[in-house]
Amino acid sequence: MQVEYGTSYHVQPVRLHFLTAHIPTNRHTRDVWAKVDLTMDETAEVYRGDLVHIPCQYNFSDDTKPSLVMVQWFVKAAKSSLRTRIFYGDSEQQLVDGDTEYSERIQVTSDGRGTVLSLQDVRLPDEREFICQVNGLAAGNAEGRTLLRVFAPPHPPAIEGVLEGISVTNEALSKVASCEVQNSFPKPNISWYRNDIPLARAEGFVNMVTLVTREAEGFFAVQSELHYKVVKEDRDALFTCEVTYSVPGAMRTAESRAVNITVHYPTTMVELWKESPRGLVKEGDTVELRCQGDGNPPPPFIFNREQEPEGDLGSNEDVLVLSGVTRSDSGVYQCRPQDGQSQASVMGDMLLTGETLTATCNALSSLETTAVWYKSGQQVGRGHTLTLADATYATSGEYVCEVTVPALPALRTAGSVHIIVQGAPQLSEDREVELEEATGRLVNLSCEAQGHPLPTISWNIVGSQSWHEVVNRAGEHTAHSVVSVKVTADVMALCNASNDMGAEVKSFSITATVLGSVLYFLHKKGKIPCGRSGKQEITKEMLSKDDIVVELQAEPKAEQAVLLKGANGAHQAPGNQVM
Repeated sequence: MQVEYGTSYHVQPVRLHFLTAHIPTNRHTRDVWAKVDLTMDETAEVYRGDLVHIPCQYNFSDDTKPSLVMVQWFVKAAKSSLRTRIFYGDSEQQLVDGDTEYSERIQVTSDGRGTVLSLQDVRLPDEREFICQVNGLAAGNAEGRTLLRVFAPPHPPAIEGVLEGISVTNEALSKVASCEVQNSFPKPNISWYRNDIPLARAEGFVNMVTLVTREAEGFFAVQSELHYKVVKEDRDALFTCEVTYSVPGAMRTAESRAVNITVHYPTTMVELWKESPRGLVKEGDTVELRCQGDGNPPPPFIFNREQEPEGDLGSNEDVLVLSGVTRSDSGVYQCRPQDGQSQASVMGDMLLTGETLTATCNALSSLETTAVWYKSGQQVGRGHTLTLADATYATSGEYVCEVTVPALPALRTAGSVHIIVQGAPQLSEDREVELEEATGRLVNLSCEAQGHPLPTISWNIVGSQSWHEVVNRAGEHTAHSVVSVKVTADVMALCNASNDMGAEVKSFSITATVLGSVLYFLHKKGKIPCGRSGKQEITKEMLSKDDIVVELQAEPKAEQAVLLKGANGAHQAPGNQVM
């Protein structure tokens, strides 16, 4: 039976009671003129499906002990002043009202000082006010209210990252990920994190779009989309969402798994190198030149020779194959990306082969002379002409020419020249190294480069904040650096070796595991060809007019100054003249 609050109604067909209801000033205060004192909790909190007890304590004045006490329980409809009685009791009978949603789920126990309503299998619609009304007739009457709050923890948050690549050139914010939480009561909240750092709305950079729906059984479902201005550094970022929800007496959170997104960005740096063959190139060899940029996705490349900048030699994405090379194939090769987004000035270049140097050594003598060439005490040639082709860094050093007169063995003299091979750095090991290491381990990464001028080594490490250089030493033409990296997640480390002639990059890719470490690369040692570009200087001491004169000539040129370039060196002007 439903009645308007404050009206009279029939309790039993055989007995009519007129009850005076009042509105308490708050849920703990009592009617000032009533002779009964009633106490109830303001709220009761319970998980969905559990049992809850709602007590209602009352006390009459000693001088007004009633002979009859009537107790009634009501529920108030949400967002309405209507109330429905669900229980009536006095000294003669205890009655649970039929035909209500609580007829089968409530039990009321009472004594001379109070009554307790027990509700089992609590449901979401049970979040409402439960009203206890006590009437002692002439001894006074009063009523109180308890708001029952019902809680249902949500399912774990489900996150999905955007599968297609997102370009950093997008002017508008891009959808990065979506997060959904279901079966929650009351409504939960979703927040977003990038690398465990909270994301807040910022115009032009971050925005969240949230949709809240109410499901059939009364649960809340919340969907949130993260819209974000992607930058290049987000290629290694991890995004998560977190749900915050209420439980009886507390707030709790649950975090989703982390997702990574694919970031597309234009190429800003290009590197070109000789993939094969290893070492010097001979006529007839098949040569593979590989071009690599830092853009994502990797663009196709256009290859050309320096003297034909608008030409296209044809390639397979990032590899140019030259079959049966001859001396005419020597020269500077270039590559540039063909993606339309990279700057036109982004280009890589290298010198395929070095030039041939012819040095002559002779003496002013009326008699026949012979000449022998030495380097580091070892004979490297005979005759008045020494040919040095396709120089490497091993070519550097002092060359001594000893001239003798066979008819007069005691008549001999010598002259020397010092050859410096200049060029871009050459790394002494494989350019790409893959490792699998246990999380928490310290890993030493070694990088050694040859070159002249002496290369400078720097490191760029992404994925670990804990690393430091433990070795940094240099020789005449070799620089060596070792860094110690703590593996806390997947790590990408780049060793950058550079000098005035060019640069080389070696990459280390470390996959973090909890099972141990596995090495996935072959370590090869051997002589490294000289740098890609450079110049060589040949000097010798002044000779007196009485000494045998040693001449150095670069044939067929007439100049006495001779320039020697590394196998991968760039064309340079003569650096020193032979006096």
